[in-house]
Amino acid sequence: MMFLRIIPILLLVASAAGFSYSADYIIGPGDVLEISVYDNPDLQTRVRVDTSGTIVMPLLGQVEVTELTTARVGQKITALLADGYLVNPQVNVFVTDFRSKKVVVLGRIKQPGLIELSGSISLLELISRAGGLEKDAGETATVKRKVDGKDSIMPIDLESLIEGGDMSQNIAILDGDTVVISKAGMCFVTGEVNEPGTYPCGGGTTVLKMIALANGFTGKAAKGGVRIVRIMGDKKTVFKDVDLDTTLVFDNDVIVVPESFF
Repeated sequence: MMFLRIIPILLLVASAAGFSYSADYIIGPGDVLEISVYDNPDLQTRVRVDTSGTIVMPLLGQVEVTELTTARVGQKITALLADGYLVNPQVNVFVTDFRSKKVVVLGRIKQPGLIELSGSISLLELISRAGGLEKDAGETATVKRKVDGKDSIMPIDLESLIEGGDMSQNIAILDGDTVVISKAGMCFVTGEVNEPGTYPCGGGTTVLKMIALANGFTGKAAKGGVRIVRIMGDKKTVFKDVDLDTTLVFDNDVIVVPESFF
């Protein structure tokens, strides 16, 4: 798939832009938090979340933080300190040591299975960590996640993310997520192209794009005589002299580029 080549570039862009998912990270046992309160250095603390999901905070004692995001932990401590301890407290919470998180990656990925990760990670980083997409990877991924005890399915447009650079699709991957990479439809390109063979052909793929995947026409190609052979049920249909720019191809189509005799 053409957008496979763009993944390393987007990973560099994301890194250079300083993408951070710490505010979305859900705190759990084993995480180490760095907590500071502006103008109150005596309240600064570094503490590990215990197995019951609580931390011990100066002045406040035990505070339950499990299943809260980093941002929500900051808001909770702010509210507790403002309740009779400090006037307008300003609290910052950072995760300095992440517990191991487990994510399952399935489908058309080079290293599917259970992956243990430390720290925040985006979808693109997870794809890289799992060895990258297979050649026949489709244009969509789904992320299955537990939200308030219920399964939630989030569709991701990989083509928009990787080829279009839509970083809003590059969501944070959380502990317990299952990511499934779809398989693309496959079409065969034969005749006067430089690299005949089987190539992925997802929704919206034109004949011209399939020719590009096959490394273009040879010098002997009859560009105006390209045809598509399509099997529907037990019936074979041949579409002749198709328009390269607008004609869409479908799974299992055969694109035939004839030789020009002039």
